[in-house]
Amino acid sequence: MSLTKRIVGLVALALMPALAIQGYNEYALRAARSEAVRAEAMRTARSVAADLGQFGRGVRQALGILAEVPEIRGKDHEVCTPYLRTLLDKVPGAFFFAVVDTDGSVVCNTLGSARSAYSLANRRYFQDALRTGGFVVGEHTRGRITDKPTIQLAQALAGPDGHPEGVLVASIDLDYLAGQQARAGLPYDATLTVADKAGVILIRVPDHAQWVGKPLPPAFWSALSENRGQVVDMRGMRGRMRITGVAAATPDDLDGITVAVGLSPASAFADIDAATWRGLVLIGLGAALALAAALLAGRAFIREPVSRLLRVASAWRLGNLKARTGISGPTEFGQLGEAFDAMAASLQKHEGELRAELARSHLLQERQTLMLHELNHRVRNTLTTVQSLARQSRRDDRLEGRILALSKTHDLLSRDEWGAASLRTVLENELAPFRDEQAHRFSLDGPDLDLPPRYVLALGMTVHELTTNAAKYGALSTENGRVDVTWRVVVGESGARRLALEWRESGGPPVQEPGRRGFGTRLITGGVSRELGGLVRLEFAADGLRCTLDVPLDEQDRFTSFREVAGGQPFGTA
Repeated sequence: MSLTKRIVGLVALALMPALAIQGYNEYALRAARSEAVRAEAMRTARSVAADLGQFGRGVRQALGILAEVPEIRGKDHEVCTPYLRTLLDKVPGAFFFAVVDTDGSVVCNTLGSARSAYSLANRRYFQDALRTGGFVVGEHTRGRITDKPTIQLAQALAGPDGHPEGVLVASIDLDYLAGQQARAGLPYDATLTVADKAGVILIRVPDHAQWVGKPLPPAFWSALSENRGQVVDMRGMRGRMRITGVAAATPDDLDGITVAVGLSPASAFADIDAATWRGLVLIGLGAALALAAALLAGRAFIREPVSRLLRVASAWRLGNLKARTGISGPTEFGQLGEAFDAMAASLQKHEGELRAELARSHLLQERQTLMLHELNHRVRNTLTTVQSLARQSRRDDRLEGRILALSKTHDLLSRDEWGAASLRTVLENELAPFRDEQAHRFSLDGPDLDLPPRYVLALGMTVHELTTNAAKYGALSTENGRVDVTWRVVVGESGARRLALEWRESGGPPVQEPGRRGFGTRLITGGVSRELGGLVRLEFAADGLRCTLDVPLDEQDRFTSFREVAGGQPFGTA
């Protein structure tokens, strides 16, 4: 009886290090997962905030351009109404436009309402737009006529003296924004809440229709307001604990918008819980096998096997799961040794497989997210540019050439999987139709310089417009004209690099500065300044056009989500 107790005690002693290691692994894995989940919550909240900010920036740019259109500024009901109707379906998410006089009476809208049919004088966004003379983000409201949940974006119409002479209003469909976010790929079992500056729900995923327009509970709104830019453990609006990342849209885009993304701890730790259960089952099975073998052990030849078992147990206690007893055979101690070794091998294998599986799952998730964002970014930027060019087809016969130039630039980037392309290759690519037979008319002089995709697309379209204008009106329209392109990299005192590029034409017909800026000129200046943050200067000298570009090179290439369809070029070049 005494030997049996000692053997059982030995088995229990051997299991203690294994249980301790299992417990430590459980703690370490949970701590790592908790940190990863909190980072994911904050990253997702910031991504949604940036997404909505880009959407707001796009609508703001569109309203700023529309505010300069004669059909709008004239405030003629008969002219303004049909013009506003042409804007429907061209700004994603905007389902209503209206022009309002300074007294709040509606001049015209996309519904065709009679002039002064109703007034917006009591709307805060209208009052703020008149007061500031700029762009204003309203709060949640329901349209008086459409009865849709919406948020109003308003732009003051500046008069000749600089004072507002009216307000241009766009109504944004909150159901549309919620649908876009629901399809954007939120983490599993996540909740998304977007609130305006008063704490009223604008977007809620899931169950948007149930929550939109409702005020957040005071305690919940207070917690969000106090933890912007942080991750906090708090109960959601349904009472379940959530790991919540809180972010806010930038004031210049959608002022006062708060974004909260809550992740479920139960879902986040489900795979670790399952792995822990499997580990405990394996430990239990190993312990059962070890105890069965120990209880069947005989009293003869016991000292050496017991000594070896004790040595291995000591090694396990120190965390060395590679140690083995080396005892085998048909005897009781042989079976016990094999059971111990099998248990250690199972624990070691399980630990390695668990760590490898978690690492592999995390890596695959990151790669998939990166690939989806990259694909969305490139495709939607391309669609935005094509959409902008297509809108000019009624007034400009160079649509096909511009789209072909965009396609050639895409082909150039695709050769290196959208990694980068050299500036010289971009120039040669756009000048190829003329240089193949008249190479003596061109000069390219500058250092080798690789550019990221955003720079390649913007500079490619700029050079295409310059080349097309030169062929139609400038140096390339005569036999003796030529084009010289030079560029260099300038390093400032802070170490920041800038690209200085000069396009100079000579030998062509006399040049006169055009009376108005055409679409091509806006495409040249707008693309470089808006997309790259650079400066463009056009000099219409008599002996030939001169275009100089000054572009920062150290800004990171960025992802652009679906909202850039509204925030990019469709109205920025109209």
